[in-house]
Amino acid sequence: MKEQAAAPIRSSNRVAIIDILRGWAILGVVLGNYTDYSFMGKEVKIKPDVASTILEGIDQYVFAAKSWTLLSVLFGYGFAVVIANVTAKGKSPVAFFIKRMFWLLVIAFVNSAFWFGDILKDYAVLGLLLLLFYKASAKTAFYSGLVLLISIPLVGVFVANQFPSDYYGAGLKHVLPLYYSHNWADMFKMNLLGTWYLEVLLPGYAITVHVMMFACMLFGFSAQRINLFSRLPEFKKPIKQTFWISLAAATLINLIILVVINNNRPVFKYFKPRYWAVFATMIVILSGICWLYINNRLRGFFAGMQAVGKMTLTNYMTQNIIAVFIFLNVGFGLFNTQPYWIYIAIAISVFAIQIPLSILWLKHFNYGPVEWIWRQLTYGKRLPLKREKTEEL
Repeated sequence: MKEQAAAPIRSSNRVAIIDILRGWAILGVVLGNYTDYSFMGKEVKIKPDVASTILEGIDQYVFAAKSWTLLSVLFGYGFAVVIANVTAKGKSPVAFFIKRMFWLLVIAFVNSAFWFGDILKDYAVLGLLLLLFYKASAKTAFYSGLVLLISIPLVGVFVANQFPSDYYGAGLKHVLPLYYSHNWADMFKMNLLGTWYLEVLLPGYAITVHVMMFACMLFGFSAQRINLFSRLPEFKKPIKQTFWISLAAATLINLIILVVINNNRPVFKYFKPRYWAVFATMIVILSGICWLYINNRLRGFFAGMQAVGKMTLTNYMTQNIIAVFIFLNVGFGLFNTQPYWIYIAIAISVFAIQIPLSILWLKHFNYGPVEWIWRQLTYGKRLPLKREKTEEL
């Protein structure tokens, strides 16, 4: 068989629901990242208000940690798509994906200079680990992910007991004074070193979070192996059942957590089920969006989500760069000086602007700017950015 040149998937061949889910996840990311600024900086007393209290509760139970777990599922799905595409062209999927993850890690370094909550580096590293499963069946990937998911509460306990909280504290305390600097070089240094101390050296993140991410990636890989998202109407009944079961599970686990906390029980010293609640809620969101999509609901809203999702990398990095100008002293220096609802309002406003901008951009171009750069570096050739008039969005 003649070897063909590997190439990105054409827009007309993309699975719409995947981009819609990515768009929703990016909304959750900007909400999470911007509200994080409300807690960072010198202690400031903010008078409590009803709006902030309600929004903080919604954020905690609906968005917090649900977006990166959803994106991890979608990353696993995308990994399987790329592997299948490259293999079909007669190329080595391992060599190709290593190159792809290398360039993602380079992009992650740039993004980390603006935001020390960068997630791209995690996908780049775990993507290499995922190569161990590139020939796996849907069942193997699914059950491997299930084992990791079941183990999460015990992994969390092990990490908490084996690694004291001051494991990374000294270095972080040295970096945080740079947070208030008016100098761009200090800002870059603070973000890069903050990333190192908080997300590379911190065991709770480096181990527990990564186990959770990898489990989600395996579930996404398994979903692609059975072409779940390409055959959604065939899975309508299981999707509805999954929605209700996961909703019941999320509600029950969160209630148990609240009861344990309110009664000061020492259960969480031996068993940490928080990520079970996160995962169940993420599945509620994923299955709920798929259910609405199958039923042809919210078409206008989903069209906007789809456009944002097609430019996930560009929109994610743009959100982080905008945040620097809004919250740090190289910009307006808002920091943690405002009520919680202000950060929610800013996040929603930024995302709302990204929707029409993404739609407009994709009318004229094939990819978002960052996606275009990443693809060219990965495929080692120049790819057309400007959209042909005859090509559909």
